[in-house]
Amino acid sequence: MNGISINEIISSDKHVDHEVSVYGWVKSFRANRFIALNDGSCLKNIQCVIDFENANQEELKKISTGAALSITGKLVSSQGSKQSTEIQVSKFEILGEADAEIYPIQPKKHSFEFLRENAHLRTRTSTFSAVMRIRSSLSFAIHNYFNLNGFYYVHTPIITGSDAEGAGEQFRVTTLDLKNTPVDSSGKIDFKEDFFGKETNLTVSGQLEAEAYAMSMGKVYTFGPTFRAENSNTSRHLSEFWMIEPEVAFMDIKGNIELAEDFLKYVIDYILKNNIDDLDFLELRLLNEEKQKPQNERNELSLTEKLNFVISNKFKVITYSEAIDILRNCKPNKKKKFKYIIDEWGADLQSEHERYLVEKEFKCPVIIYNYPAKIKSFYMKLNDDGKTVRAMDILFPGIGEIVGGSQREERLDILLNKIKEIGIDEKELWWYTDLRKYGTAVHSGFGLGFERLVMFVTGMTNIRDVIPFPRTPQNAEF
Repeated sequence: MNGISINEIISSDKHVDHEVSVYGWVKSFRANRFIALNDGSCLKNIQCVIDFENANQEELKKISTGAALSITGKLVSSQGSKQSTEIQVSKFEILGEADAEIYPIQPKKHSFEFLRENAHLRTRTSTFSAVMRIRSSLSFAIHNYFNLNGFYYVHTPIITGSDAEGAGEQFRVTTLDLKNTPVDSSGKIDFKEDFFGKETNLTVSGQLEAEAYAMSMGKVYTFGPTFRAENSNTSRHLSEFWMIEPEVAFMDIKGNIELAEDFLKYVIDYILKNNIDDLDFLELRLLNEEKQKPQNERNELSLTEKLNFVISNKFKVITYSEAIDILRNCKPNKKKKFKYIIDEWGADLQSEHERYLVEKEFKCPVIIYNYPAKIKSFYMKLNDDGKTVRAMDILFPGIGEIVGGSQREERLDILLNKIKEIGIDEKELWWYTDLRKYGTAVHSGFGLGFERLVMFVTGMTNIRDVIPFPRTPQNAEF
């Protein structure tokens, strides 16, 4: 089976007037003659025209939406207005039938909720095939950026005994018999009897392990699955998601901010240059969706305008204190329109606050740095004021926080105090604190939730729709 991809056929005229073989799935079949075939390589279908009178009538009856076909024929200029070329079919074979009566994906508009229930088939639709092609391109762009900039790719463990976030909600990994769990002399679960001889969990981040490698290899990054057992059943949360986490030795918070902005602009620009058809389709979908909303709720920028705006403008950089002053004095806060009212320094910013800063106050991506130490993780470097840490978040329109990062605390005594304060057993992080004993140095990094980036680039509003098989509370169906 050495067919030509439909993307190759429609993007070049070199195959015109030549015999071609293609494979794909039927999107529609009209008048017993016209097959719209798609193989997933691009958004567009290829029209295949069957000689109805001379075709095998029994085989013809098996052609229906969803069926898998192989088609051979001559590629010619099309007389129809919707396509430039079409295949005059000389031979076709039904590779896999699809009962039209029960096949879920019909040539009509389906709700996203319905498609989530049929996640194994939803990439048969134009919307989801476009989203997943962009997701694939973004993955490539991420690896390409780091490769071009001298980073090494590190595979950090999925099973870990540490919690990078400190008090994060984790999924436990165990082989113990849950109906007959061994206990120690104090009546607690005896994890020495478990597979790894200690309590282990699915990772919430690869950061700590990446720091170890940064402190010997200079510039590294991880890009892999992470897990949060938070019972957050919202359009912005997943229980399993992918994280991009670069770590760089000898780089301070300023360098970290510059790296994150440069990285985001590169990967978005890559999509604008390489996924034009998919973006155009998703933009049209969004425009049609916007028409259903009241005028005051519509986005001022189209999808591609928003993406171009991000790569064309310098991100606004402000301190946490400046952000609090703006939010405390803004109309939504004074009129108590915010769900979480900002009345004092030290408040943890919520999505509504982040989006106000981006969408209303500055109308561009915003970077906030120097957060209160009390609302940030233990590994972030404490500033000289003793109150703030060198943390930074990047906020995007429609998303809120998309990047969270910091300069890491390289001073052993201060790090040990922080670990003690939040109640982490120092012994569990012996190897992490060792990094501060043997050649410690300034280093920084950030984490980017990949799915939130895909949401931003595609314009999708529910995080469940930008990952192939979403894992959420009470849902692990596929």
